Amino acid sequence: MHPPDADSVLVRHGELGVKSNQVRRKMEQQLADNLRAMLDVRDLSGGIEQRRNRLFIHTDQPESVAAAAADTFGVTSASAVTTVDPTLSAIKTALAATAREQHDGGTFAVNARRAGPADAHPFSSTDIESDGGTAVWEAIEELGSEPAVDLNDPDFELFVECRADEAYVFCEKRSGPGGLPLGTQRPVVALISGGIDSPVAAWKLMKRGAPVIPVYVDLGDYGGPDHRARAVSTVKTLASYAPGHDLSVNVVEAGDVVTDLSQNLGSLRMLVLRRFMLAVAEAIAHDYDAVGIVTGEAIGQKSSQTSANIAVTDAATTLPVYRPNLTVDKSEITDHARTIETFEDSTIDTGCNRVAPSHPETNASLEAVRVAEPDDLFERAEACAQDRTVVPIES
Repeated sequence: MHPPDADSVLVRHGELGVKSNQVRRKMEQQLADNLRAMLDVRDLSGGIEQRRNRLFIHTDQPESVAAAAADTFGVTSASAVTTVDPTLSAIKTALAATAREQHDGGTFAVNARRAGPADAHPFSSTDIESDGGTAVWEAIEELGSEPAVDLNDPDFELFVECRADEAYVFCEKRSGPGGLPLGTQRPVVALISGGIDSPVAAWKLMKRGAPVIPVYVDLGDYGGPDHRARAVSTVKTLASYAPGHDLSVNVVEAGDVVTDLSQNLGSLRMLVLRRFMLAVAEAIAHDYDAVGIVTGEAIGQKSSQTSANIAVTDAATTLPVYRPNLTVDKSEITDHARTIETFEDSTIDTGCNRVAPSHPETNASLEAVRVAEPDDLFERAEACAQDRTVVPIES
């Protein structure tokens, strides 16, 4: 929903505004580049203008461009706006026109913000709300409806942002993911299992500005039907949030290793398998100059994810392991997967469930695991990593 004659999209960001000037400028440029890539991949036109704490996309496709901006990491919200002169008369005219076109009943409110020095305008934000509200009231009466104001929870809300040189009128704020622009942090390897949790964890790291290098460890006969295809499909969904960034999937064949562990280890085999996967991820990270590993694990969700067992598996790598789902309930992770649209392709039992022993260890010691695991486990991880296949992903 947008005002008539909307000519731009106002893009807001959050944390960038509190950075130093040098860091903020770099991050705003990265955000502008990411917005450009998002528009290009959706075949949308628009010129991007950078201003302090705001970006504007000048376009004749305001609705679609606002939706694209709201899917871009680092954006807190986006609005299709009509640009007018910073005068009460022009603002009132735009508010009335918007009400006539978009109001379809119910209560309304006008919310105004005036920026700049006190003498920039001969009126205040309260004046805009009062006089603008009167203009909207009269416009609704012209439609044959009975106007009613509700300042707390209106059915229809109009917004004005008035600056020294221009004013912007809009009637919708599309929420964005927030966070930082993708590409403002160093990359990390993302272990993508094909289940619900790992794509959500990868998305959360992307939200914090870190590009991800997806790695799928193929469990061979233990992976389940179409398991690899489902993992790749979730990465394709993640890639839709990151045009211009390479999310090709590194597929590592590990069926022989999994079979060996399943046949020769008892209650500790899941922990050894997790250590193998982290070693694979570290080997691949070195090739991409990545600085960490992200997994979908949450404390206590599975036997291998108890606090004791996580300490044991983390000892397999010298890189930090990021677990953004660590304290999140499964229901919340599932809801998040639905929101980012990875849920449908993730709803298959992971192969790890078939590898897990009937009575897994939940309180392992590092010494016991090191004694149990094959002496050449990490050499095999390195070899599997170097023999990987890279599956290109188009955003």
